[in-house]
Amino acid sequence: MKKTGLVFATTIVAISLNAQGVKKVPAPKVAAKSVVALKPEVKSIATISTFKNNTDTASYGLGVRIAQNLKSQGFDGINQDLLKRAISDVLQNKTLAIPDSLIDVNLEAYHKKCMDSKSSVAKKEGTEFLAANAKRKGVTVLPDGLQYEVIKASADTTHPLLTDKVKCHYHGTLINGKVFDSSVDRGEPITFPLNGVIKGWQEAVQLMTVGSKWKLFIPSDLAYGDQQAGPSIAPGSTLIFTVELLGIEKGGDSK
Repeated sequence: MKKTGLVFATTIVAISLNAQGVKKVPAPKVAAKSVVALKPEVKSIATISTFKNNTDTASYGLGVRIAQNLKSQGFDGINQDLLKRAISDVLQNKTLAIPDSLIDVNLEAYHKKCMDSKSSVAKKEGTEFLAANAKRKGVTVLPDGLQYEVIKASADTTHPLLTDKVKCHYHGTLINGKVFDSSVDRGEPITFPLNGVIKGWQEAVQLMTVGSKWKLFIPSDLAYGDQQAGPSIAPGSTLIFTVELLGIEKGGDSK
């Protein structure tokens, strides 16, 4: 298990907590946004905002990136006045109100408290949802709690192994219907190692055959557990995926 701690990226001062070994469904690589290196021809930013110059826009941009990363890691209930004070103290070389040696310990404890609180609420909602969903016609419930519904069966008999790469189209939502990731919406399927994604995917996709399309209902302990996964997936969340298995790659050969 990895140690949790704050990491300040050198380019955008991004704050992040390590995910303690949790694996995610991969997403396409997207070019990183930059708060510096504005193109010389972009001259209208000052006229369409309250900022006077590039220093002001960069300062605001850094604040945006810090806040976005705080939210994505579950730090959305912090005391903003003390956050501003701490930033000011560091930038002005003032004596810190808390010894530096105690900061990470305190952050870990606070982060755990936030995650536990959110997780208990989400898990209760997920348990109630899955209990009701299990009663629907066509839903299969596996021993570990994973549920699936076959939307489209396939005559193909090829199943992937955990060591294979799979090519899939998928659409992921929370139980309230909020979309958090979708290759369907992006209009491009994705290929990834099956052993590199969440346990619910690993188990279900190995049961599928090429050409089939299933709807998966994944309990939190087979998804991201008690961890925050980006800004949308709270700790303890039950996830729903519509998955279409398009192909399998074994030893570099596609099927």
